[in-house]
Amino acid sequence: MHAVDTAAAAWWLWPLALFLTCFVLGIVAVIAGVGGGVLFVPIVGGFFPFHLDFVRGAGVLIALAAALVAAPQLLRDGLASMRLAVPFALAGSVFSIAGAMASFHVPTQSLEAALGALVLLIALLMWRSPAAGASARSAGDALAHALGLKGAYIDPADGRRAEWFAHRTPAGLVAFSAIGFLGGLFGLGAGWANVPALNLLMGVPLKLAVGTSGAIIAAVNAPAAWIYFHQGAMLPIIAAPSLIGIMLGARVGVHVFRRLHAARIRHIVIAILLFAGMRALLKGTGLWT
Repeated sequence: MHAVDTAAAAWWLWPLALFLTCFVLGIVAVIAGVGGGVLFVPIVGGFFPFHLDFVRGAGVLIALAAALVAAPQLLRDGLASMRLAVPFALAGSVFSIAGAMASFHVPTQSLEAALGALVLLIALLMWRSPAAGASARSAGDALAHALGLKGAYIDPADGRRAEWFAHRTPAGLVAFSAIGFLGGLFGLGAGWANVPALNLLMGVPLKLAVGTSGAIIAAVNAPAAWIYFHQGAMLPIIAAPSLIGIMLGARVGVHVFRRLHAARIRHIVIAILLFAGMRALLKGTGLWT
């Protein structure tokens, strides 16, 4: 009888632990603009007793949920640009389908190690580029002009008005295609490199890049999630408490994000990228099993 009680208690503890973990991840994901999947997959895959296919499937779904909760409020506040999000979300969503389909046929250990190295490199570039995002110094490229990728926003943290112009738009489209493919492949969502791509590559101010990342994630993760559904990689006991936790946390994260200064957000993004990159690299090389 004692063994049965212990097993029953353990059965309830895992969903509760998932809910609490995802509540915290929901707050952090909105602040950093990473969607949640890039944190959910390494943390839950490494510390919870679930098969990685189910973790990857839930990771795409909760990244989508967190973005859907946060994006409308960020758009209303002017801290996200739908005009900026649409072309890159379109490129990423097409390739996220290809990545999700490939994930069930391609060995991922070496790719995961490469992904970890890439994320660590991105974190290093962000750390070494404190002035990145000052895009108002020039008028952007021809494609950005044609798409109208420019604007202005008021930062609620200090009341300042900032103008922005997108740069290197063709390179941005290529980058978001790769981000979408890798996000679908690993179930990390699309947010693990959205912010560095917008901020470092395209010169979008960091706070706007973080806010717009949520809108891109919502579009890119939806088609990838259907692939995982079709393959039977969505387990309700994992997905349900994770979704509830991430959505409640995301609502709290929106209010925290509005009050944070860009410098503080930058530090949080770098810290998250370092953690996620190191985790993927160690797992891909077999040092963290």
